[in-house]
Amino acid sequence: MQAEYPVTRFAPSPSGLLHLGHALSAVLGARLARAGGGRWLLRLEDIDTTRCRPDFADAIHADLGWLGLVPDSVLVQTTRRDAHDAALARLTAMGLTYPCFCTRADIAAAAAAPHGAQAAYPGTCRGMDRAEAAARAGSRDPAIRLDVEKAAAVAGPLTWMEAGQGRMVADPLGEGDIVLARKDIGVGYMLAAVADDAFQGVTDVVRGRDLIESTPVQRLLQALLGLPEPRYHHHRLLLAPDGRRLAKRDRAETLAALRAAGVDGPALAARLADLPPGGPDCVFLP
Repeated sequence: MQAEYPVTRFAPSPSGLLHLGHALSAVLGARLARAGGGRWLLRLEDIDTTRCRPDFADAIHADLGWLGLVPDSVLVQTTRRDAHDAALARLTAMGLTYPCFCTRADIAAAAAAPHGAQAAYPGTCRGMDRAEAAARAGSRDPAIRLDVEKAAAVAGPLTWMEAGQGRMVADPLGEGDIVLARKDIGVGYMLAAVADDAFQGVTDVVRGRDLIESTPVQRLLQALLGLPEPRYHHHRLLLAPDGRRLAKRDRAETLAALRAAGVDGPALAARLADLPPGGPDCVFLP
């Protein structure tokens, strides 16, 4: 049973500096929680230790403080590795995972062929016999994938509750057999996020509509693991002046740069809070 009051979370990865799109998610999540007398949480999703850095984590705290946002609690995701591993082990015990030895080049080549055009990953290693798996294991460490078709058959029909729209059909097959874990980082984002949302009692997930495609697979994982279903609020995106989506990899203007330029953080947060969460994506100038 969900709590009567909303619990939301802001869950950035400390792999770069935050931009205005992150600020909008943080502000809208905090507003929803505070308006309902609930709690707003910060989760630092630092499980990809190949990319995450302590200085970026420090910058997240500084940016939120500048905006006037104070989380009720902070969770560092790497402290939950044992729970993530247990969730993966449970899915494996259900017969729903398999080792994948494909490189990115292998997957790209297979996806370019007609038989692989329908899925992000064409299932090359699915159903591989133990002897072949053992032979391949000698050459490289496998990733662990979810057999999504088998998992969906176990879970049955799925939906999610989208704020302002009602029940949406969740079809997890479109993303192919997703990677649940890799040798270099352990359990990945999809599985860790749903495990941690349940652990933190998150009732409402507030995030940009660019992440809506993650929702069907996350609903699948929740159903398989018997985890509670949160409500989802996929808000509009903020765009760069040239119309591109703001992204760390494109070096979008950072909150740290705005802070250094003397922009009033609380005033900026108030302006973001006044933006309707729905509607078309838009350019927002601080």
